[in-house]
Amino acid sequence: MLVSVYEKFMKSSWKKKGLVLLLVAAPLLLCVTWASGQFRRSSTPRQSYRVVAEYPHDKNAFTQGLIVYQGVLLEGTGQQGKSQLRQVDLKTGRVTKGIALPARFFGEGIAVADGELFQLTWKSRVCFVYDPKTLELKRTIRYPGEGWGLTFDGQSLIMSDGSSTLRFYDPKTFKLQKRIAVKDRNRPIRNLNELEYINGEVWANIWYEDKIIRIDPRRGKVIAWIDLKGLKPASLRFKREAVYNGIAFDAQTGKLYVTGKNWPKLYEIEIISR
Repeated sequence: MLVSVYEKFMKSSWKKKGLVLLLVAAPLLLCVTWASGQFRRSSTPRQSYRVVAEYPHDKNAFTQGLIVYQGVLLEGTGQQGKSQLRQVDLKTGRVTKGIALPARFFGEGIAVADGELFQLTWKSRVCFVYDPKTLELKRTIRYPGEGWGLTFDGQSLIMSDGSSTLRFYDPKTFKLQKRIAVKDRNRPIRNLNELEYINGEVWANIWYEDKIIRIDPRRGKVIAWIDLKGLKPASLRFKREAVYNGIAFDAQTGKLYVTGKNWPKLYEIEIISR
């Protein structure tokens, strides 16, 4: 049977042979192209980084939130019984002032809005609100769902919850204003974690990935991917929970800082195009 099919194929015209070969080869080429990533996010710009400076960072800090406020590095850390809110000397990594959350809370993202410092908790649905200079607790707020990352765009607090959705809240009432779905070419981008608002964009760490995405907060469209591969300290390469988490932008100096959970270093980086 196979011999007769082969004989018929060899006796056919070159035109027919070409058509048959095309029909056979096209699916194979499509698979190869898909596997090489040409289709996935093909139209979204990719960027990389350059390390400008390195600073000490507390390797015991399970970093969940990171911001620069009036020249001071503020950091929120997580894990039950170990969660804290800290003021940190950026150049030395020394904690100049810190408070511990009650042991039952797992600290998450932080942001300053309208002169108040907000700190989320993971599953407790409680947000602590402090004076950013003294770290004195002013009030607590309840919200639905999980709290992961938090940032402020000048009008709204923007929260991630590990999904592909960002939620916008009024910082005074904590009333939900809207939700947006984050997508890259109609593909939802899940595991949105720590957030930072930078020049009209929301930047987000992706949990368990060495990438940051830049998001248009009006439409939820991914503007660009920043590949941070190679930045994670070699000593943590095989520690699964020591993920990239922590983006802090100093609007006064234009400097950008990144770190991760339990990392011994904080990095000042510059974003470069590929």
